[in-house]
Amino acid sequence: MEAKVFINATFNNTLITFTDMEGKVLCWGSTGTLGFKGTRKSTPYAATTAVETVARKALSQGVTTVEVYIKGPGPGRDAALRALRAVGLKMNLIADITPIPHNGPRARKRRRV
Repeated sequence: MEAKVFINATFNNTLITFTDMEGKVLCWGSTGTLGFKGTRKSTPYAATTAVETVARKALSQGVTTVEVYIKGPGPGRDAALRALRAVGLKMNLIADITPIPHNGPRARKRRRV
């Protein structure tokens, strides 16, 4: 069975969601749900263990191949990919969907002296 994996790696947490190809959630988890608190939530080790536990849930539901969508600049990005590979899931696609501002917010007004 094919599925999509959405990994949201922020500076404070790493969220993992497995969905089917239509977008219905199969299973999800985060570093916080595993019991990591505070600054330990934002470590690559916490992301690795979170991805492994959620991926095992997905494997038990019959998921074999995944498309991976990574979002955010957090430290759990690379660790999450390595954990998916270690569990034994085949990756068809790895896409970075981090939002990038094209122009950004309006600049401050000019200082007058």
